[in-house]
Amino acid sequence: MNKKNLPIATGLIVIAAFIGVAIFQTEQPSQDNDNTIDTLTMPERKNAPSKGPNDAKVTIVEFFDPACETCAIFHPFVNSLIEQHPGKVRVVMRYAPFHQGSNEVVKLLEAAQLQGQFWPALEILFANQQRWTRHHVADPQSAVALLTSLTLDSEQFIRDVNSDHTSDTITQDVTDGKLLKVAATPQFFVNGKPLTDFGYKQLARLVEEAVSEAY
Repeated sequence: MNKKNLPIATGLIVIAAFIGVAIFQTEQPSQDNDNTIDTLTMPERKNAPSKGPNDAKVTIVEFFDPACETCAIFHPFVNSLIEQHPGKVRVVMRYAPFHQGSNEVVKLLEAAQLQGQFWPALEILFANQQRWTRHHVADPQSAVALLTSLTLDSEQFIRDVNSDHTSDTITQDVTDGKLLKVAATPQFFVNGKPLTDFGYKQLARLVEEAVSEAY
């Protein structure tokens, strides 16, 4: 299949008045004192975007929203954790579209993922976040315009953005996030253990503990 630059076109995505994100904004159950996650609700998902060796014994799962400023700030820190523990740590990304309009933007990321371009797409959106968000509201048309530098099959990209597969993937992440009591982004899990005291140092410590236990 021929590759070509993704064109900018008005109406590339079918953007309806979207209310579905509200399912992620409903009241979340309060966390109890038991931080152990049952194996039936482990935070990983098959075919989710990941970085780092597949055989790494430590997995960081991040529920994120591309419109989340804190997610963008934390992104290089998470990458550094992989570098600090070469061969031992990988990161798995899952969608948590809290912000208005973000559901359509994560569709762009999932469609890019299906062509092996998730990470370049995410880097572009995080680096230019202020160009496609305003007052914490995402503008999907502005987001897709920023992805023109990626080499994608544009027709397949459009099909994937609007496919049932993409919608089902996002729905699964939203549903799993609710089961895992994800109430804000970014939310991290390290080998299934949630980060309950938020902060980079706390995340680094949780990763170090997991590495020490696994190796």
